[in-house]
Amino acid sequence: MGEPVRKQYLMLRDRPILSHTLQVFTTNEDCDHVILVIPPGDFEYCKTAVLSRVDHAEKIKMVPGGAERQDSVFCGLEAVDEESGIVLIHDAVRPFVKKEQIRDLIACAIKTGACILGISAFDTLKKVDQRGCISRTVDRSGIYLAQTPQAFQFPLIKKAHDMARSRKFLGTDDASLVEQIGHDVFMIQGGRDNIKITTAEDLKIAEAIMSPACREI
Repeated sequence: MGEPVRKQYLMLRDRPILSHTLQVFTTNEDCDHVILVIPPGDFEYCKTAVLSRVDHAEKIKMVPGGAERQDSVFCGLEAVDEESGIVLIHDAVRPFVKKEQIRDLIACAIKTGACILGISAFDTLKKVDQRGCISRTVDRSGIYLAQTPQAFQFPLIKKAHDMARSRKFLGTDDASLVEQIGHDVFMIQGGRDNIKITTAEDLKIAEAIMSPACREI
C-alpha cells in the first residue's frame, strides 16, 4: 500500500478496514467466537482503534500471530476452545462477505468437512514465460479464483495444519493444506464484490462498493 500503517488498519469510511471485517462476524448469529490473530506488538492498538468500533467486541479474542500467514492461522487454531464444530478462516481485509455466504459455507462444511468461496475466472488466462512472452492461452473452463472465508470441521483443519508443519509444506491458502492430506474441498459461489483490499486501487473500489448507489444494485 505504501502507507505508514498496516493495510488492515487503513480507514474505510468511518473506521478501519479490520473493524468492518470483524463486524460481519461479531454480528452474525451463526458465529459464536472470533479469534483475531495480529502481530504481537499490535494488541493495544487493536483494542483502542479497532475493537472499540466493533459491535459485540466481547466475542473477539486476540492472539499473537507468526512469521507467515500459515503460521498465524495455526496460532489461531491453537486458541480454539472447542475441538469440534466449524472454523471459518478469513482475510482481515475482505470486509464485504455476506451473511448468506457464511451460512452456506457452514452448512457445506458440516456436510463435507471443507468448503470455500470462489468465483469463476472471467478474463482470458495467459501463461507467460520468463521473457514476458505469452507461451500459451490457458483454458479457463473449471478455473476458479479462491476467496475467503474458508470453512472446515475443526479436527480436519487442525490435522491439515499439523501435517503441513511436520512436512514443512507452505500452502497458498488453508484449502491447499487440506488437499495435501487427500480430503476433498468443495467450492460454493462467492461474489465479485468480496474483494481483498491489498492496493490503493482496491481501497477506491471498496469505497465505491460502500456507496449507497452500489448497495442498491
